[in-house]
Amino acid sequence: MAADQPVVPLAEGIEHDLSEWEKATAAVLRKTRRLAEDAPDTDVWSALTTTTLDGLSITPLGTAHLVADVPETGLPGEAPYTRGSGTADPELEGWDVRGWFTDPATRAEDLTTELENGGNSLWLTVGERGIAADRLAELLEPVFLDLAPVVLDAPEDPVAAAEAFLAVCRDKGVDPHPLTNLGATGADLDVIVRVATLAKGAGVRGVVVDASALHDQGASDVQELAWSMMVAVTYLRALEAAGLTTDEAAAQLEFRYAATDEQFPTIAKLRAARALWNRVGEMSGIGEEARAQRQHAVTSRPMMARYDSYTNMLRTTVAGFAAGVGGADAITVLPFDEPLGLPTPFSRRIARNTSSLLIHESHVAKVADPAGGAYAVEKFTDDLAMAAWELFAELDGLDELEGVADLDAAAQRLVPLVEAVRNDRALQIAQRRRPITGISEFPNAAETLPERAPYPVAPQVHRYAGEFEQMRDEPMAQPVFLATLGPIAAHTARATFAINLLAAGGIGIGSAGPTADVAEVLDKYLEAGAPPVVCLAGTDAAYGEWGADLVAALRENGASYVVVAGKTDLGQDASAAMGLDALAFLRQMREVLA
Repeated sequence: MAADQPVVPLAEGIEHDLSEWEKATAAVLRKTRRLAEDAPDTDVWSALTTTTLDGLSITPLGTAHLVADVPETGLPGEAPYTRGSGTADPELEGWDVRGWFTDPATRAEDLTTELENGGNSLWLTVGERGIAADRLAELLEPVFLDLAPVVLDAPEDPVAAAEAFLAVCRDKGVDPHPLTNLGATGADLDVIVRVATLAKGAGVRGVVVDASALHDQGASDVQELAWSMMVAVTYLRALEAAGLTTDEAAAQLEFRYAATDEQFPTIAKLRAARALWNRVGEMSGIGEEARAQRQHAVTSRPMMARYDSYTNMLRTTVAGFAAGVGGADAITVLPFDEPLGLPTPFSRRIARNTSSLLIHESHVAKVADPAGGAYAVEKFTDDLAMAAWELFAELDGLDELEGVADLDAAAQRLVPLVEAVRNDRALQIAQRRRPITGISEFPNAAETLPERAPYPVAPQVHRYAGEFEQMRDEPMAQPVFLATLGPIAAHTARATFAINLLAAGGIGIGSAGPTADVAEVLDKYLEAGAPPVVCLAGTDAAYGEWGADLVAALRENGASYVVVAGKTDLGQDASAAMGLDALAFLRQMREVLA
């Protein structure tokens, strides 16, 4: 937004305009030093606008002019379905709470516990990565399959898993719930057709467009959306070629997206996904009702951390909230210990209850599309959809939605784009512009990781905290001596910064505590055994008064590498201040300590 924008009232009957908001906001930013004293008030827009990894802007203030050129989004349940697909189970209050089971030792009791305590459907990993297909009859024996949808995930042999599940239904003499999905996914179009044919005969869905798999590799929101359209169109063409009508082919698809703790992008992504699929449907001749996208949102695996894993509850709560507000038909909140190994009954219960609390106590699902009409959300939804459509066209390589696309070739086109996003995100995490609580911020150096049984096959996930966690996995034996200058009140800010920074890289600290002069710091340094690496932490005034003398004294008594917390030059070997590349700094520190 620029200074020459029209003056827009902030609310009906209120005469204040944007210039007054700019003035008040600028005053606050100047106090916090985020805006220069001589900067114009209009600079608040650039100071507060967030730029996503896709290069899209999220405005700090939504106003009506933002959506002047945005197409009409219609009503919930009506085309273009931006505001909701209307495909949710009408028997449910809120969304479908979908429990995830991948443990080979899963018991029938685990499934019934899920369904009797807030869960509505089951998501079963079948095959080498999870539950053996020949155990489905045993596990599903007490489950009312006509009442509880089951979604399969069998990457090794989707056909065998689908046939095993349908055999269970026949043996029980029931028709599976119509929202059941046999879960075929991947690039083998023959498999997609075979499973979809089985599903059509059983009156259920058979295919999952799993965009969350690309998200797991570090993709951005736009890349995830574009890939989902590419995969869906490819499946659509293959199913039509196999004899299904366009509507029948579309009715076989369910879409899976990742929901992150960045709530507004997640809300906008799910809304944009429905609008994109409606557009594909219009161009493909799909009937209006069949263009309604059925969505399954799963909380992001990459955003979760192994260390301080209980903070994952906060991440998944925000992600679950965003998925619900964004209109997902089914939501899987992953257990907080998912990065550690196979979840436990306790962590599954917490995950299940997260949705229950959002639905029944916070009443998030009481209103259809609660974000609808919010100018900033509507604008960002449209921006995401436009950018994703442009990338989809590049991946597809065709002007019209016809012919057969090569998913493997399209995936190869995406590789450098995803790598670029991963690098950008990694740099922002390293510079702590994307802080990860418990990892890059406020790490607990004394934490002992909870023990969990390992997965049969380790998930392939590019976790955002991965590089920090690798350092934490191999803590340094040699600590850094923290030479604190002055009383606690004077050095605590920079000391806390240094302690947190070093702990994030698996580096321990021995602190001098409150001190009065060079001699006192030196005495405590020698009492600590004269460690070779020292970090100074104090105020700029203390640095100016006796910092250089302290550095010289420490070097004379055994310090071979000196770091200063802050940007003051005291003849040190390295500095640690806000904005540094924390990962590069920690790698260097670990090399020095080694």
